[in-house]
Amino acid sequence: MTIDEHISYWVESSEYDMDSAFDIFAAKRYIWSLYVGHLALEKILKAIYVKTSNNKIPPKIHNLRKLAELSNLNLNEEQLLFLDYVNGFQLEARYAEFKNELFKLATEEFTLENLNKIKEHFLWLKSLLK
Repeated sequence: MTIDEHISYWVESSEYDMDSAFDIFAAKRYIWSLYVGHLALEKILKAIYVKTSNNKIPPKIHNLRKLAELSNLNLNEEQLLFLDYVNGFQLEARYAEFKNELFKLATEEFTLENLNKIKEHFLWLKSLLK
């Protein structure tokens, strides 16, 4: 596959996950919808990494801030803090010792507000690929 094909792979996969996050939200699976929202950001950042590094294979990491840094994105403090915040969703959804805390937080309102913020950042990051 070419670099462009790799970028397309990550973009298409991230779009699928962003849509899926809202489908999962509709099913009232709030923790998993936030987890998949994180996954959508992770994959769009991996597309950016492939484009900016000219390396077909992005690092096998899940940390959004680290992916942004490796992609040489010039993010402001608010954007970096948001990526750190969303990192928590994948940790808390994956590991039982954190999951109980997220269950308490992940109300319908909390989840929808955060999914909308994730989507806003997702669309902005995707626009960087044009």
